Amino acid sequence: MTRSFEFYRLLGFDIPEGLELEPHAEITLPGGLRFMWDTVELMQSLEPEYTHTPEHGIGAFLCASAAEVDATYNRLLEAGFQGVKAPWDAFWGQRYAIARDPDGHKVDLFASLAAG
Repeated sequence: MTRSFEFYRLLGFDIPEGLELEPHAEITLPGGLRFMWDTVELMQSLEPEYTHTPEHGIGAFLCASAAEVDATYNRLLEAGFQGVKAPWDAFWGQRYAIARDPDGHKVDLFASLAAG
C-alpha cells in the first residue's frame, strides 16, 4: 500500500507513517468521512472469490483554485503516477483533471473556475 499512500498524501491526506505495513488501514478525513485501504490478500482471506477490479472512480477532490488543480495534477505526474486527462476548463464551470491512483481507480480533481 506504500505507493497508494504516496499518491493520497500528494492529495493532502494525513496518513501516518508506518500504516502501509498493515493489511488494513483507515484514516478519518475532515468532516468525519473515513477512507480505508485493504490489501488484496486481506480481502481474499475474507472473501476467497475477491478480485481487484478498479473500473469505477474513487472520488472527486475539491481544490482551492484552478491553479491548484493544475499544480496537483502535475505533482502526481512528476511523482510517476498516471494522468488520464490533463486539466481543462469544463463547460460546467470547473477546472477539471483526472488521474489514476496506483490501484487503477480514477480520481478527479476540480475547482470552480470563478475561484481562479
